[in-house]
Amino acid sequence: MEDTMIQIDHNFAGHHIIHGDTLRVLKTFPDALFGGIITDPPYASGAADQNARQKSTATKYSSAKAASVLPDFEGDSKDQRSWTHWMTEWLTEARRTAQQGAPICLFIDWRQLPNLTDALQWAGWIWRGVLVWDKINSRPQRGRFRQQAEFIVWGSNGHMPAGRNAPVLPGVFRQGMPPFKGRIHQTEKPLPVMREMVKIVEPGGIILDPFAGAGTTVLAAKIEGYPAVGIELAEHYANAAAKRLAEAGVVTDGLADAA
Repeated sequence: MEDTMIQIDHNFAGHHIIHGDTLRVLKTFPDALFGGIITDPPYASGAADQNARQKSTATKYSSAKAASVLPDFEGDSKDQRSWTHWMTEWLTEARRTAQQGAPICLFIDWRQLPNLTDALQWAGWIWRGVLVWDKINSRPQRGRFRQQAEFIVWGSNGHMPAGRNAPVLPGVFRQGMPPFKGRIHQTEKPLPVMREMVKIVEPGGIILDPFAGAGTTVLAAKIEGYPAVGIELAEHYANAAAKRLAEAGVVTDGLADAA
């Protein structure tokens, strides 16, 4: 692992994972750098009450046996007020780094959906809609509806021209969760979904994932022809994402620690 972060500027054309805190790393980027932001932040909602919310993420999000549980990730134990404030803070800084008209897409569940739409707008983004990720399979509960959907709140940094160079994209993505065996992150998103989502960014735009996790957004960006940068707080997952990209044949600039 390198001691310092490489320079990310408007000439960047590679694929890079940065190990560090998102808010801290965002402050090192120049204005109007990114053509789009696509990410899956910690939801801080995988429980019925605050006591349960403070349990480990493995307890909240995994039913696997202890021997096969993936490492925990941080940032998932905040109450709603703290989470919404934190989201607004980093979304404000992220907007500074985004180009005019750049899209943003954020995964979320039903509990935090209203708070996320508030945070997005408080940070100055234009909220443009909610997409649906139909996970197909979910835990059955007799007498209740299946919780088989998660959502993607999306918006833009100001005006988004109707004639921008991007295709018509679906409003519903129907794709199961990656199988646990072979999964890198507890809440890893499916690569086919991410490959579709990155296409909202105009060709040549640098994509930022402030919560890189398993590196799926960066990998999808590479496959679809975009440069991309991922930030990941947990050292285990930052290393795992960089390793995944290398094993997939992605030529990366390596893994660096934020200075």
